[in-house]
Amino acid sequence: MGRRNRLPHIGCAIILYMSVLITGASGGLGTAVYKAFVDSGTHVIGAARTGSDLDVDLTSSEGAAAMIAAALQHGPLDALVHLVGAFAGGSPVADTDDKTWDTMMNLNLRAAFLCIRAALKPMVAAKRGRILVIGARAAVETFPNHAAYAVSKAAVVALVRNVAAEVKDLGITANVILPSVIDTPVNRQAMPKADFSKWVAPESIAKLLVWLASDGAGDVSGAVIPIYGKS
Repeated sequence: MGRRNRLPHIGCAIILYMSVLITGASGGLGTAVYKAFVDSGTHVIGAARTGSDLDVDLTSSEGAAAMIAAALQHGPLDALVHLVGAFAGGSPVADTDDKTWDTMMNLNLRAAFLCIRAALKPMVAAKRGRILVIGARAAVETFPNHAAYAVSKAAVVALVRNVAAEVKDLGITANVILPSVIDTPVNRQAMPKADFSKWVAPESIAKLLVWLASDGAGDVSGAVIPIYGKS
């Protein structure tokens, strides 16, 4: 269900001896993040609907709780890296249907809330932990015709910042990263005429997440970190 590198990766500047749970680990971003943590010497547990160590529904409280319980079977949970999310829209608010709105709120906001809530319980008990969440540039910049997506991501930012304030004296940090378009196969297929060189490389996000999970980032909490590439 997880794996550990017994020897640290020689070319990596940050060596982590910890246990990290990654949600959305089988996606275009998730595979890069999973690899980066494994290469850093981390014990990694990946969770996703398919193709990962744990196949769970993170939009249910039962699924989120079961995921954390399974992760804890491998020892203390040092970090939650929440990558799960979805994109949908294309209509102005006046024409946005209920299904699109509810889907964005469930997959982007509800899943983040449930996973963070479940992970915080053992972290608070241990007085140690890292909460790292992927948001989106749309959370802080207007994104006409995609309000459901933008609002759900803006709410994720508010959630993470409130968590950071609540746990600031408990040895836990919480931060959110806001990428622009990520250079994944799915995005290339959806936008074949785009200039991919301006997009954010998954590996860049992965390196940032590895650092934020390290002891060296212990003074960073409540941060909303843009990573926009060249766009």
